Amino acid sequence: MAKDKIAYVCENCGQESPKWIGKCPACGQWNTFKEIKVSSSPPKLGGVSAGRGGLNSGRSAQSSAAAVGRALRLSEISNHDDPRIDLHDEELNRVLGGGLVPGSIVLLGGEPGIGKSTLSLQTMLRLPEKRILYVSGEESAHQLKMRANRLGGENDNFLILCENSLENVFEHIKDVQPELVVIDSIQTIMTEDVESSAGSIAQVRECASSLLRFAKTSGVPVILIGHITKEGTLAGPKILEHIVDTVIQFEGDQHYMYRILRSIKNRFGSTSELGIYEMQQNGLRQVSNPSELLLTQDHDGLSGIAISSAIEGVRPFLVETQALVSTAAYGTPQRSATGFDQRRLNMLLAVLEKRVGFKLMQKDVFINIAGGLRVTDLAMDLSVIAAVLSSNVDTPIESGWCMAGEVGLSGEVRPINRIEQRIAEAEKLGFSDMIIPKYNLQGFDAKKFHIRLHPVRKVEEALRELFG
Repeated sequence: MAKDKIAYVCENCGQESPKWIGKCPACGQWNTFKEIKVSSSPPKLGGVSAGRGGLNSGRSAQSSAAAVGRALRLSEISNHDDPRIDLHDEELNRVLGGGLVPGSIVLLGGEPGIGKSTLSLQTMLRLPEKRILYVSGEESAHQLKMRANRLGGENDNFLILCENSLENVFEHIKDVQPELVVIDSIQTIMTEDVESSAGSIAQVRECASSLLRFAKTSGVPVILIGHITKEGTLAGPKILEHIVDTVIQFEGDQHYMYRILRSIKNRFGSTSELGIYEMQQNGLRQVSNPSELLLTQDHDGLSGIAISSAIEGVRPFLVETQALVSTAAYGTPQRSATGFDQRRLNMLLAVLEKRVGFKLMQKDVFINIAGGLRVTDLAMDLSVIAAVLSSNVDTPIESGWCMAGEVGLSGEVRPINRIEQRIAEAEKLGFSDMIIPKYNLQGFDAKKFHIRLHPVRKVEEALRELFG
């Protein structure tokens, strides 16, 4: 029997080294190399799909054998596109890029108690046409049954397996012949080929690689549920995110009822899509109109509030930007942003001071995006500046006004994309006036909208429209 080798892997980026190194040459982090044992014999988990004749099509089996036997020309590879699996969840389908791709492996991450298991369980219960194997390494079958009863779902094709051994999981897969596999969670699964505890770098990497081989050779999609570290990143080696096809993250404060599903990596779709859920007693409810939850119903007479028309992915929605400007009590002014880029806030404050002439050097500035949303759309710039100025002069913005525009370093309001969708969303929600970049008036007919448009070229013009 050959002796196992010792290797060192950076837990931050997955860089390997034959010896321990204090500083990782790839990511520059210190003390991140961990010792793992590398088995000299090849893993025995690659032939799991050999007995899956009922699920494998002859075409995919031939292409897999050809790919293993010899190199193929691009013209020899068939370009068939397998139909995606409809998960009967519009929000989840949108984040995945239109549904679950057969043979793909998806990693769902999130903080403890955020609702990862609830989302996966209620989604699987809605698929009675698919034979699903749900592998739980954290909860008992009785706990899952209680949760299923609370969610109000019933599915005779939904099979539950409480197991931590990867070898036993593959044995059950051979017997059950599932059409979809869910692993909850990948940090609790371990294989006998690696001599370390469950959740270690070597275990997570080897188990994920074995599940990847199974998914690609059998065509059965696999959903992995992963933990989040205290730094907010997915637990385990960074190579775990490289292995999987799609990484989606469940975000939100567990003390609030709204949850946001965001795509971090997606080989089959866009990473800018967003899904919003509301946590209720009987599970997660899809929020089809996010503008309703992101807007406060009554903010008349309150300063420091501006409404912006933002776009995440292909969805336009109106976002409430809240700002508070106060005198710095301890000498050094504070700059804090929740849901908005801190560095961009500092840039906008510099533009407001240099180009418009408002002195905020000795003021504390706090920015918050209502609803717990994190927005990356550059069209939020104009609303951030308007909210800051509204709080600074303690003058509320009139109700019925919203805005969208990117602000440049010279104080100009730059054009933004998809202006018609933003205007239509604002008009649908009853807004009467909207400030837009002047250059966006070119190329579309503004007469088809009933909302009054105020084109501006500079920040000063926008503030003059709002505050006179």
